[in-house]
Amino acid sequence: MLTAILVMAGIAIALGAVLGFAALRYKVEGDPLVEKIDAILPQTQCGQCGFPGCKPYATAIAKGEADINKCPPGGEEGVKKLAELLGVEVKPLDAEPKPKSVAFIDESLCIGCTLCIQACPVDAILGAAKQMHTIIESECTGCELCVAPCPVDCIAMVPLKEDLNTWKWKYPVFKLKQVA
Repeated sequence: MLTAILVMAGIAIALGAVLGFAALRYKVEGDPLVEKIDAILPQTQCGQCGFPGCKPYATAIAKGEADINKCPPGGEEGVKKLAELLGVEVKPLDAEPKPKSVAFIDESLCIGCTLCIQACPVDAILGAAKQMHTIIESECTGCELCVAPCPVDCIAMVPLKEDLNTWKWKYPVFKLKQVA
């Protein structure tokens, strides 16, 4: 019994050492610029920029294959932050910015087909097959990807009411330089 435990512990240590070595030897370096650009993007994964998500869009911007003004959910503020990061000129947003919205499911019409759940990139829809679905409002990014697949048109985008949690200052905030 003790011999079996010692053999298993020895195998575990050897495999751990091999995996540790492989992790160091074959480490894949990420592009820090892509990570910084991705951090600025809103992470809605909506595809409105023409890319399947925020990370591929960030990669295309870093490679110079895409403009910084293609993200409607990021709005003008996102374009300004990207321009500042990359040291390029601010461009007007390529698409009309939409008000921040969340999906709403008319539960009396929902047939529980789960097509909206499959389409949601952030898992903001709760429900099961042949059961009514509902939106987790705090998780919904307003990407609208759930609207098109719904066969009974029970999903609508509802603009968020402006309150203390959703309100943003509409004017630029000036940063004061610290004098040493």
